[in-house]
This record gives sequence, structure tokens and C-alpha cells, in this order.
Amino acid sequence: MLSSPSSGLLFIFAWIYPSHALYFHIGETEKKCFIEEIPDETMVIGKYRTQLWDKQTSSFLPSTPGLGMHVEIKDPDTKIILSRQYGSDGRFTFTSHTPGEHQICLHSNSTKMALFAGGKLRVHLDIQVGEHTNNYPEIAAKDKLTELQLRVRQLLDQVEQIQKEQNYQRYREERFRMTSESTNQRVLWWSIAQTLILIITGIWQMKHLKSFFEAKKLV
Repeated sequence: MLSSPSSGLLFIFAWIYPSHALYFHIGETEKKCFIEEIPDETMVIGKYRTQLWDKQTSSFLPSTPGLGMHVEIKDPDTKIILSRQYGSDGRFTFTSHTPGEHQICLHSNSTKMALFAGGKLRVHLDIQVGEHTNNYPEIAAKDKLTELQLRVRQLLDQVEQIQKEQNYQRYREERFRMTSESTNQRVLWWSIAQTLILIITGIWQMKHLKSFFEAKKLV
């Protein structure tokens, strides 16, 4: 977990987990960002709820409905794929179209921050990725699936998600290999350039010394 005092941004680098929940504190005009590594064509569902710090009871209480949260999501190319204002409790959904690090940012509605001037806001965030975004009881009721059919459906979804993650790992390996090859090639050319510079310098020094000795009639 890294924190930047100047910008107030918080970055949490996380590997792909099926589902994970956390909470954090946020202040006025403060922005919290999370980075998720997500395969392509993968659905992500985020749910959050806010609690307001109450000085009288010295505890966090449910927030007022007027307090909003703005959610902004960027893909690995820093293209905004979601930017929307929500209430004190909310749910957002997006599907990745490019594999890589997606940035999920939340910040409070600054026009309502006077409600807790000098206080704190606690945000509980739950992120679900891949097949764990599916509501299987609802799917079973809608499609009238038996318990065995539902289990097969779950296994198929899990296999599909595993294939996506394997493809993403291959994509990362390919990028790493290309970066390594590019670095090795640059090092090789730099070594060749250094060698040529040394040879040219040596030849120039030899000619210069020869001219000097000839001028002094030492040879």
C-alpha cells in the first residue's frame, strides 16, 4: 500500500482475486484509487457503503442520503470507461476490454462535505471479479436448472475464467519477453558503439602521436 501526501491518492496494487473486501477512510476532496489486474472480457462488480464519523458517539454511523460518491474507472490505456456519481451506498459494474491494470477511483461529493467538517468518512468496498459476479441462485430460478445442471454451469464459468487468466498471463509473459529482447538489443548496440568509439579513439591517438614524433624528428 502506497500513499502520496501531496495528491492524497492511495494506490493499492492487487492481483486478481475472485472477491475481496476492504474499508478505508477518506477526507474532503480526497481521492482514493485502486489498481486491479484484470483479464480482457471480464466482468467486475463493485459495491460500497459509507459511514460518517460521529463526534458525539465517537463511532461511525450510516451516512446521510445527501452524501455522494463519484466513481471513475480507467483501462490500461488510461481511457475512462466509467465515470458516474452515486449515492452514499452504491453498486457499479463494468467489463474489461483490454487486459492489464485497471484504475478504480472514488472520491466524495465535495459540495456535501460540510456535513462532517473536520470529520472522517469510512468507505467499505467489495470488488468481485469474473464468474463470482454471477448470481447463481437467480440463474437457477430463471432457467429452471437442477442442482446438477447449476453445478455444471458453475464449473463451465470457472473454466472460462481460468482460460481468461491464463491468456492474460501469456499476454504478460509476451510483453515481458519483448521488453527483455528490446533491452538486450539496446545493450548490445551500446556495447558495439562503445567498442567502435574506443577503436576510433585509439586510431586517432596513434596518428596524432605519429604526427607529433615526425614533427619533432624523433622518427
